[in-house]
Order: sequence, then structure tokens, then C-alpha cells
Amino acid sequence: MKYSRLTKEQFEELHQEFINFLATQSITADEWAEIKKNKPEVAEQELDVFSDLVWEGVLSKVEYVEHISPQQIHLFHLNETNMHVIGIQLKNAIDLTTTDGFNWLRDNLMDDDVEFMQAKKDYSDDRHLDKFKLIQQGGAITKGELFQYFDKLIN
Repeated sequence: MKYSRLTKEQFEELHQEFINFLATQSITADEWAEIKKNKPEVAEQELDVFSDLVWEGVLSKVEYVEHISPQQIHLFHLNETNMHVIGIQLKNAIDLTTTDGFNWLRDNLMDDDVEFMQAKKDYSDDRHLDKFKLIQQGGAITKGELFQYFDKLIN
């Protein structure tokens, strides 16, 4: 398995897609029930393959990831050739994960306690796996509004 298995909730949400996936392998509902009962290791493999297929589809479309922690924000633009990251770090005790903390940042962007940085990094041999790792480390897939706002602000 390349990525991670989907959660039970994600499988439930993708129920029809999973049925279609099994159908492409000529596995009927009755055969699937028998596989789950008599060959659980085969069923596990099918769940893993389907999970990886879903992740590949999602990761191929991801362009922006945000990671917000109490003292830092990392905004990633994941383009074809590299990752462009904008980092914002606070030197004070303001918590960016709260509404008040985020509002403080918005109102005090030029404060001495706010540090900006940016960098570009090439992908490894597996661009999708690089994206997946950002998400696994707590990043959230976004439409990129925050990245674009700060990109215009500092560039």
C-alpha cells in the first residue's frame, strides 16, 4: 500500500465507486461477501488497492495545502515542478489556531513579531507521495486563497 487506507466513513461515502471498482474486476456483490468471509486477506488487499486509487486521483488534483499551528502557518502551492512555500511565524504568544489569534495576525501583519519567509523545493521522485506527506503531517487541502493573498502581499 502506497498511501493509507481510507477510513470507514470515507468508504461509506465512496460506496458506489467501490462497487464500480469491484465490477471492473468482475467481482459481484455475492462474490465480495464470500471473499470477505473466506479470504479476508484478499478483501484487505482490495480495500488497499481501492484506497490507493482514490488517493492518486485526489493527489493529482491538489494544488494548495495549508498547515496552521499555534505559532506558524505554512502555505504550499504545489505546481508541476516544485513546491512553493510561504511561512509565517509569530515571535509572541498569539495562537494562530484561534479566531482571535488569526484576527490579530490579519490586523498586525507588519508587526515586528511577525516573520515571513518563502522557499521553493523540488519534488522527490514521487510528487504525489510528497503531497501526501504534507497532508499526513496535518496539512489541509485548500483552494489557495490564503496562499495567493500572502503571495501578493510579500512579492
